[in-house]
Amino acid sequence: QVQLVESGGGLVQPGGSLRLSCAASGTIFRFTAWGWYRQAPEKQRETLATITVSGNTKYADSVKGRFTISRDNAKNTVYLQMDSLKPEDTAVYYCNLVPPGVWGQGAQVTVSS
Repeated sequence: QVQLVESGGGLVQPGGSLRLSCAASGTIFRFTAWGWYRQAPEKQRETLATITVSGNTKYADSVKGRFTISRDNAKNTVYLQMDSLKPEDTAVYYCNLVPPGVWGQGAQVTVSS
């Protein structure tokens, strides 16, 4: 079973940036696609970005052009660079396999002035 540890969340002003990291345990990291997801209060969890084994990426319309997903197979880590943050980006952010398995604890991101 893969264990996931997200980090890098916090409070940021509108227009600011954050970089989330997700460290994954186990040996399957480089052989699978990964994604970033988020869940805002009283909303369903949504898929924000995915990255394939070969590095191809896809983004939800809500974050396209503002968020960038990347991966470092040597470190078993997937990243989410978030720029031009908006208050509506406030949520708990999760990384996971594609399709997702067991969820980690997530990272809280709050965008507020």
